[in-house]
Amino acid sequence: MAKKRRKLNKDFEKEIYSSKKNVELVLAKIYDIEDEDIQKEYMSAFRGVVNLYDELKDDYDQLGFNDNSKKLQSNYENAFNLFEEEFEI
Repeated sequence: MAKKRRKLNKDFEKEIYSSKKNVELVLAKIYDIEDEDIQKEYMSAFRGVVNLYDELKDDYDQLGFNDNSKKLQSNYENAFNLFEEEFEI
C-alpha cells in the first residue's frame, strides 16, 4: 500500500521558520547573560517554549499540515508570549 503524502502549507512553513528564528534569538540572548544563576533561570523558563516549538516542527515534518497544526502553533505562541511578558530579554 502506498504511503499517504503529507499535506504541505507554504504559509504555515513560513510561520514555523519565523518561530525558529525567534527561538534562536531568545536562546542567543539567554546565552549572553553573564550571571550563571539568572541564565539558568531563564533557560529553565524557556525550555517549555523550545519543547512546544520542537513538537510543532516535528508534527509538521512527519504529518504535514493537519487538524492539530493550528492548535500546536497556538500553544507555542501563547507560551512564547507568556515568557516575553514574564522575563525581560
